[in-house]
Amino acid sequence: MLRSMAERSEFGDFLRSRRARVSPENAGIPRHGRRRVRGLRREELAQLAGISVSYYIRLEQGHDGSASDSVLDALARALRLSPAERSHLYSLTRSRRRTRPTAEPERVRDGIELLVDSLDRLPALVLGRYGDVLVWNRLAHALLAGHLPYEAARGGGGRPNWTRMFFLDPRFRALFLDWEEKARDTVADLRMIAGGHPADQRIAEIVGELSRRSTEFAALWSAHAVWRCVSHDRRLRHPVVGELTLADELMTLPDDDGQRLVIFRAVPRTSSAAALTLLAELSTGDTGRATPHPDALVADDVASRGANGRA
Repeated sequence: MLRSMAERSEFGDFLRSRRARVSPENAGIPRHGRRRVRGLRREELAQLAGISVSYYIRLEQGHDGSASDSVLDALARALRLSPAERSHLYSLTRSRRRTRPTAEPERVRDGIELLVDSLDRLPALVLGRYGDVLVWNRLAHALLAGHLPYEAARGGGGRPNWTRMFFLDPRFRALFLDWEEKARDTVADLRMIAGGHPADQRIAEIVGELSRRSTEFAALWSAHAVWRCVSHDRRLRHPVVGELTLADELMTLPDDDGQRLVIFRAVPRTSSAAALTLLAELSTGDTGRATPHPDALVADDVASRGANGRA
């Protein structure tokens, strides 16, 4: 029963949020008098989609989960959905028609883990179906979360979660010079993931916790923005090597239930590339220790110079 209610709410909320976004003028509907609703009225959207008002109301209230592909196509056109939003609409509908097995604990295939570890000059990691960091190499750890234990990604329930860190970890948040833009990307991507599993308990727990603890997350989540993140340009201010601009690529791994390989890179022969090379050199020591704070690096360097001077 709870699963059914959650699925109905997500589907209806998405339709309402998209309906509110389309103005009558953009839809070619004359505006007469004062309107009390933002965007299209239910009857206006139903007319644009070529369906009855009563049927559309049932859809928006989540009482009819058997909408045909032609109806969904008509709604997508009337609502002017982007390709990602159209895919999300289909996912919300189809997920209500199927029974989902209980998810098995996530693990990274040996070959993928070997690949990540072998990329010692490029930060690389694997995100699980819920955004958990399942494995990272030493450079990715040093770049993103040197304040956390390196082994955290290989643990059980204590694995770092990308979305949680983005909103709840001050040090992780401080890395991103364009945090507001990337926060929108992060929430829109989580929406895309949740669309295929609207009643998944783990996703509900993540969303519930973040909605309680972060007003910024709650506001972004309520906007129902949805798109899939496949690449970014990230502007970072790292506590050890300073500012750098990196591009990342997110590649979905086949046959791995939503896992994604993430690789960061810098433009060759730039200050960002030099900073990344320096960080790689600094992170080749004991992987059980976090990347040292800049003050510690200075102290170590002073001590080393003093020892060499006395020799």
